[in-house]
Amino acid sequence: MAVASRSDAGRGRMLRRWAAFTDAFGTRLWPVPTVAVVAAVVAGLAIPAIDRAVDPDLPAALEAVLFGGGTDSARAVLSAIAGSLITATSLTFSLTVVALQLASSQASPRVLRLFAQDRMVHGTLALFLATFAYALTVLRTVDDANGDPFIPRIAVTLASVLTFASVIVLVFFLAHLARQLRVETIMRDVHRETQRTIDLLEATELDGVGAAPERPSTATTVPARRSGFLTGVDRHALIEAAERFDIVIAERRAIGSSVIEGTPLADWWPRSMVSEGRADAPERDPSEIADAVVAAHDTGYERTAAQDIGFGLRQLVDIAARALSPGVNDPTTAVHALSHLSALLCAIARLDPEPAALVDEHGVPRLVHRTHDFTDLLEVALEQPRRYGAGDPVVAARMFQLLHDVALQTGAGERGEAVREQAARLVASVAAHDYDDVERARFAAAARAVDEALSAAPAASA
Repeated sequence: MAVASRSDAGRGRMLRRWAAFTDAFGTRLWPVPTVAVVAAVVAGLAIPAIDRAVDPDLPAALEAVLFGGGTDSARAVLSAIAGSLITATSLTFSLTVVALQLASSQASPRVLRLFAQDRMVHGTLALFLATFAYALTVLRTVDDANGDPFIPRIAVTLASVLTFASVIVLVFFLAHLARQLRVETIMRDVHRETQRTIDLLEATELDGVGAAPERPSTATTVPARRSGFLTGVDRHALIEAAERFDIVIAERRAIGSSVIEGTPLADWWPRSMVSEGRADAPERDPSEIADAVVAAHDTGYERTAAQDIGFGLRQLVDIAARALSPGVNDPTTAVHALSHLSALLCAIARLDPEPAALVDEHGVPRLVHRTHDFTDLLEVALEQPRRYGAGDPVVAARMFQLLHDVALQTGAGERGEAVREQAARLVASVAAHDYDDVERARFAAAARAVDEALSAAPAASA
């Protein structure tokens, strides 16, 4: 067993924290536009001051491209810019709300966060609001009192440039929105997000041992202190806490599961001191240990993709299930969703098996963590499509193909047995529907192909 170095552990922790931060920051619409508005106000104050200082010394070539009107013209231009940009901002918000409604009704309510974290939406709102704030700030600097008019020509020209840029961005935003509303684009984005989560988990994998320490009956239970979904676990912090108190911690909840306040979140018990030759255990304050355990668990009101592989599968399954509903009746979309599920399950099947328990830097088992169970993920991907799509020949054939693709990655092993069980259940579901002899023969051949793939592929560990 190789033990991860402190630098590797620190890098893994930083990657997980960065993923959680970007997910939390990216799904909010206000941060980028707010920063843009503040920067625009600062620029609206600074550029006229620069304008006043350099205006007498501007070269003739530059003066030819700058704003050349008087104070009344400058006020009119800036007022028109401010009025038009706030209208464009309202249009952008309206279109975004319509896009959210369509995505929720046609795909799944859980994909709305993809629109909330769309960089094009953030950038468009930021540019429109920044141009509006900049024009209003510059407008107050236009002065013709006391017979000494001041026209911030550079500032007014920049406002015009920002307006032209806003018009161009609005055109691109409309084209982008039309593309984002397509269900194929939504599924692609969910696929990419889930693949990033898989890559992150692979890059931040911690070392461990194949056998977990036995949980004693006297283990102390740490209850959850708030209800919600378990969105992430800082396992580095749990290992450090276990090492500090010389205990073993066992997780009770998997990432992505629902957590109810007062129900078990984790267990802990003292590590055996016999093998270490120590007579006394260190002083342990149960409340302090509970605080450390709870602090390492992140709970939110909705699932996120930061550490939760199953969330991406759930979104794709929701899209497939909705497409198979009688009100929509779109099996082609369901087939496309199954294609994305197949690719993600194959990527998950290629991951190395997670250890049963994680160790500290000295190789001592400290954390019995809840692994991403391949059997459960395969069940999530196929349970509802099998229930609602087994009566459609195209969807049923695609589910057999999915199992064949995954079987090539798993081979004969515990994961392969999960594929074999799903194939048997799919055969039973198909047999319960009214198919002709040709279709039944085709399904029988597809089932045999799954079994042959499991036998031919090299065995993979669970």
